[in-house]
Amino acid sequence: MKTEETRHERFKRVASKRTNEILEKIRILGNCSNKSSYEYAEDEVNKIFSEIDKQLRLIKARFSAGKRERFRL
Repeated sequence: MKTEETRHERFKRVASKRTNEILEKIRILGNCSNKSSYEYAEDEVNKIFSEIDKQLRLIKARFSAGKRERFRL
């Protein structure tokens, strides 16, 4: 007998897997900081983290959509 996975269960399963994949990729990106293997400029590093920060803000906003409080005087 096959039980139906709820939307919340599916979210937890998929989100956990994707989060762990992202965290692993971030750890791997950290390997690029090894100055004995790589050469980079500070502005290049700033571009990388600026784009990561930008994407995180955009995705976080998608999760918060509809939860924003309206401006009131």
